[in-house]
Amino acid sequence: MITIIDYGVGNINAFVNMYRRLDVPVTIARNASELRGARKLLLPGVGHFDHAITELNKSGMRNLLDDMVMVQKIPVIGICVGMQMMANTSDEGTVEGLGWINGRVKRLDESLISHRTKLPHMGWNDVFPTREHPLFEGIENDALFYFLHSYHFVCGDTSHILATSSYGSTFTCATHRENIYGILFHPEKSHHSGAALLYNFSKLKDAQT
Repeated sequence: MITIIDYGVGNINAFVNMYRRLDVPVTIARNASELRGARKLLLPGVGHFDHAITELNKSGMRNLLDDMVMVQKIPVIGICVGMQMMANTSDEGTVEGLGWINGRVKRLDESLISHRTKLPHMGWNDVFPTREHPLFEGIENDALFYFLHSYHFVCGDTSHILATSSYGSTFTCATHRENIYGILFHPEKSHHSGAALLYNFSKLKDAQT
């Protein structure tokens, strides 16, 4: 069962519909009561870092979510801003992040981007896993995924980098620490490869090294 955290930020229905097509049980948690007892968590997010963190804090789920992820070690995957929220801080705002993965969110360096329209980075890009991992099982090494972002996650520990992509320069597009996963691209908009990744997450054991 996948529990999608609905704190008012993110395209919840896209994930619900994809998991239903994959025949994976899915539910939505809008408060702490609905969140309690979940065995796999998906944290979506779009828009501004500070707004997303503030809305999560206001949802009444933050304390329980921290306990489930950091103490109970429930598997969680953050998507786009949901991934960025897992960092300590972001250049996009002043509110503290979740701090689940040591790192900082930084704006892409526009001086390195050759495109006339530099940001946001929007469209299809190759994703290269840095090592074999069940999250990318059955997905080709340079599969295309859909991106829409201007900021990227800089890991404090490079061993937490799970995949990279390139836009002007190489950046981390997937992170992993114990039971915690972050994905900068949008698997819910990435057709077969995105569906495969979300399905793989639903089949992961409680923690993967």
